[in-house]
Amino acid sequence: MDPKQKYIQKLEEIARLSSDEAKKLLIEEVKNDAKSDIAKIIREAEEEAKLTAKKKSQEILADAMMHGSLDYIAEYTVSVIKIQEEDVKGRIIGKEGRNIRAFETATGVDVGLDEEGIIRLSSFDSIRREVAKRTLEKLIKDTRIQPFRIEEVVKQTQKEVADILVEEGEKIAQEVGIFNLHPDLISMLGRFKFRSSFGQNLISHSLEVAKIGVHLAQEIGANEEIVKLGCLFHDIGKVVSDKEGSHVQLGVDFLQKYKLPKEVINCVAEHHEDKPFSSVESVLVYIADSASGGRPGARHEDVEEYAKRIRDMEGIAKSFEGVQDAYAFEAGREIRVIIDSKKLDDIETTITAKKIKEEIDKKLIVPGVVRVTAIREFRTSEPKE
Repeated sequence: MDPKQKYIQKLEEIARLSSDEAKKLLIEEVKNDAKSDIAKIIREAEEEAKLTAKKKSQEILADAMMHGSLDYIAEYTVSVIKIQEEDVKGRIIGKEGRNIRAFETATGVDVGLDEEGIIRLSSFDSIRREVAKRTLEKLIKDTRIQPFRIEEVVKQTQKEVADILVEEGEKIAQEVGIFNLHPDLISMLGRFKFRSSFGQNLISHSLEVAKIGVHLAQEIGANEEIVKLGCLFHDIGKVVSDKEGSHVQLGVDFLQKYKLPKEVINCVAEHHEDKPFSSVESVLVYIADSASGGRPGARHEDVEEYAKRIRDMEGIAKSFEGVQDAYAFEAGREIRVIIDSKKLDDIETTITAKKIKEEIDKKLIVPGVVRVTAIREFRTSEPKE
């Protein structure tokens, strides 16, 4: 036996391990050390990636908002016409009020004549209000104010406004870079000119959302065309005036009629998180909409109107049998109802929550979908002995 073999044998006897076992043990220790080092490197890389990603995402969003930001003028539900002579109001009222009745019937707006030098036209339908304003301005200039003439001018003005809708719809679509849309879609987009949400005109808002969304899509490599269409049509349900329901569902139903791509319809359906996001493009539309509506100065709502809506929501809920109390949250998008467990069981609670939602949808105009959460808690305790 050569000296090397003797040395190995002696080491094996001392260590009580064969050379193969020693090799395996050494390799295992090296692997463990390597794993520890690799894990440490990965953790450090992940932390660095998170910090870099957060900073980069902030830069992308800030840049997109800067490029998409538009000026706007707050809009309300009242149009004002200034007059030089008070006797004009007498002609508008007419003999025994027949002129003003004919005007309100033909246009669907309320006419206010209480303030000196001002005529106020009130309606939540901004297109009706625009028709009424243009009609009244024509009648005042013409001086011939009588029921037959009023109906005639209203019809003429309605045709003029219909042409304006098409013209405005084409403008907004071209500015976003979308062409060859169905004429009905173009006309519906034109309604944005006469519609506002919390004081923010829908044309300004939709253009801003589209610019932000497209910029984000370019930065991360998402489908720009889907994002464009999703941003442009995300609030289309707000101008679908012939049906009832949330603007999200109305928009989805309307776009399905014209066979828009499923991905675009999903962007509309998910932009208020009513459904889980189905694509990156859908997320971008949501982000762009939030950035536009949430930026300082973008929106305005009358405080008294807001407070009244919240009180009305809570009042409707409290009017139902078995409801102890009700609290509105999230600007009226959620209402929590406290149920008296002695008066309603679980099934009755579910039915009551559904009825409350239906009543709120029917009586109030609330942005987004109202969620009713009914809380029924049953407690019992045994008397102490």
